[in-house]
Amino acid sequence: MITAVVLQARLDSTRLPGKSLLALGGKPLVLRVMEALKGVWSDRYVLACPHDCVEAFGPLAEQAGFDLVAGSKEDVLSRYSAAVHRFGIDRLIRATADNPFVFVDAANTLNQEACERKADYAGYSGLPHGAGVESVAAEALLRAARDASLTTEREHVCPYLYTHPDLFLIHRPLAPLIWQGPWMRISIDTPEDYQRGLMLFDALAEGNASQGKTIIAAYRRIFKTLEGGLP
Repeated sequence: MITAVVLQARLDSTRLPGKSLLALGGKPLVLRVMEALKGVWSDRYVLACPHDCVEAFGPLAEQAGFDLVAGSKEDVLSRYSAAVHRFGIDRLIRATADNPFVFVDAANTLNQEACERKADYAGYSGLPHGAGVESVAAEALLRAARDASLTTEREHVCPYLYTHPDLFLIHRPLAPLIWQGPWMRISIDTPEDYQRGLMLFDALAEGNASQGKTIIAAYRRIFKTLEGGLP
């Protein structure tokens, strides 16, 4: 069985223009995300981007050891479908390029659970915003790519799966306590997120930490004086 991490990324963002190329510890954000995801157990690593991002992302993907697949800007689900067909993927781990602090240990555990349960879709609830991935059976994703018709289903890839438990085997447990932190926001989607991310990256010794508990501890240490405090 071929497992692949498939990372979706694009350049345009209304809330934080060009965020994928913003510097994080001296490297573009999308490269930092790819570096983090190399810690996830997988046979192949793929960057799925729109056609207009190939020139900017191609060298970065090669540097990180990712293959590149280009497709529709808005129909992200079709990009994932193209990756499945091109590389003969059986199970994919979906990740997004605004999450440089992904919990690698949680991602590995989730995917293992999904494989053991033969789940069509798996995702933890209760993680910090920006810490998680989703594990999807390729056959189920291809069915979604064929049948999903709503814009949100195609832009966000997985809603057709988890909103149709009559069609797919869904595994959506609460994350283990060690990784819980729904009050945390470690995704980078706004200028405020970016400033927070710069501080967190520096606190994690050049971003080398990938264990969820380490990232949570650093976040608590940095932002414990925020208005309202932290749990």
